[in-house]
Amino acid sequence: MNEPVTFNPFVPSYRKNPYLQLGRLQARDPVHRSDALQAWVLTRYDDCQQVTRDVEGFSSDARVAREALEAAARRQGITDAPMGLRLPSPGRSSRTLGEEPTVIGSDPPGHTRLRGIINRAFTPRAVEVLRPRIEAITAALLDEQPATGTFDAVEALAQPLPAIVIAEMLGIPPEDRTKFREWSRVIAGTTDLVQTPERIAATQETTRALVDYFGGFIAERERAPREDLISTLLRAQDEGGRLTRNELLGFCILLLVAGNETTTNLIGGGLRALLAHPEAMATLRAHPEAMPAAVEEMLRWDSPVQGLVRFSRNDVEVGGTRIPAGGIVICMLGAANRDPAQFPDPERFDITREDVRHLSFGYGIHYCLGAPLARAEADIALRAVLARWGTVDPAGEPEMGGTFLIRGPQRLPVAVAP
Repeated sequence: MNEPVTFNPFVPSYRKNPYLQLGRLQARDPVHRSDALQAWVLTRYDDCQQVTRDVEGFSSDARVAREALEAAARRQGITDAPMGLRLPSPGRSSRTLGEEPTVIGSDPPGHTRLRGIINRAFTPRAVEVLRPRIEAITAALLDEQPATGTFDAVEALAQPLPAIVIAEMLGIPPEDRTKFREWSRVIAGTTDLVQTPERIAATQETTRALVDYFGGFIAERERAPREDLISTLLRAQDEGGRLTRNELLGFCILLLVAGNETTTNLIGGGLRALLAHPEAMATLRAHPEAMPAAVEEMLRWDSPVQGLVRFSRNDVEVGGTRIPAGGIVICMLGAANRDPAQFPDPERFDITREDVRHLSFGYGIHYCLGAPLARAEADIALRAVLARWGTVDPAGEPEMGGTFLIRGPQRLPVAVAP
């Protein structure tokens, strides 16, 4: 037990089940210095909550850490660029638009301004207005599946539903949804640990395509506003809020991951959990009104967002360990959601669990803007599946996908019957 614990998220077994390694870290080295990642890896609930809450000690903007590292290097007489900052954080792909951070990659006061403008489109009331449309899209997607037979639930429902919802919110025409989905897949890949030259080139090409596409959309909506999200944000400029063109472009691109990939993983991961726990599925068939509480347990048990990246502004102590200024800190939310100090019997999937205060949507000022929408889509989608078929069983082994920071099934074969 005195041997140092190792952490290797590069092995194939980690993608299949990261909680074995993360559990060992949590028990033996919860504030782990990873030389391979050049980062601090946190796995305890309290530590992750501390870091995500403390905007004075930890920044969401990588430029802050770069400045801290450069200052430290100068104090030591080092003139070369310091090492570090190898990990991409969600939303960093939009940096090719300029140096303006996105809402999830910024700090106050800039973050406060951005969130104040964008938040009006994602309030619980705004989502409730969307609910009938989400139900209609879900029904149409399920109508395409067999009454008796097998299909891939990710391809049939978990992928297209969030993509269509976000596309319609933005005003994307139906004929562009296929490339919209492909763009989303490429941009989501920026949250992975390994960025090959081919992947970097694909990301750059995709970002240029997105800038051209959304740039044309923004110009069109400036000339002729419609009832869509881009028009709403443009109108906000006339009501005292200001989004620059780059900020609006960055937000549109951010939505491809924040409002699409993560909700796909929530729906797919939620159904995967029910398939593995038929007693929970039976309970929800009998009591569909319990689905919202079940969705919270799905979020806790296997978080679609596994980690958030922060950067220490100064020397700071976390869990009794000193983290120096300019350090990369990765809050492993999936591990924190299975911390036995916070959740009794955390490995158990229990849809009746009370007080499920998980960290899957983050914490503090960066709490996920799209949480009400993601919850609504998962609730509607999973209720619809259970209402349509009398039996829903596994039809093969799920294939897990995602990246180091995002997790969910990329293939989920199911067998259904009336």
